[in-house]
Amino acid sequence: QVQLVESGGGLVPAGGSLRLSCAASGRTFSTNNMAWFRQAPGKEREFVAGSWSGGSTSYADSVKGRFTISRDNVKNTMYLQMNSLKPEDTAVYYCAARGWGNNPNVYAFWGQGTQVTVSS
Repeated sequence: QVQLVESGGGLVPAGGSLRLSCAASGRTFSTNNMAWFRQAPGKEREFVAGSWSGGSTSYADSVKGRFTISRDNVKNTMYLQMNSLKPEDTAVYYCAARGWGNNPNVYAFWGQGTQVTVSS
């Protein structure tokens, strides 16, 4: 069982930055594939970025060059540094574990989400 707790969301003006954190329980954190997804009102949950157990990362085209995913395996925490935020980045952001790729349906564990609102 893996428990995930996100934090770091908030209200920020366009062009600003936020860093989200996802604290994970469990001793197998370092070997888990983990990812960030987001869901805006009325839209489907979409992939944002992934951190894979082999050390590689993936990003959605819409956030490449602006967002950076990282993880601290000592602290069992994953991060999402978000820079140059745009109003269209407004969504609830979720971290997910034990899956692969950009399909949210294949992930076994989810956090409760943290709201990110970017004002124009």
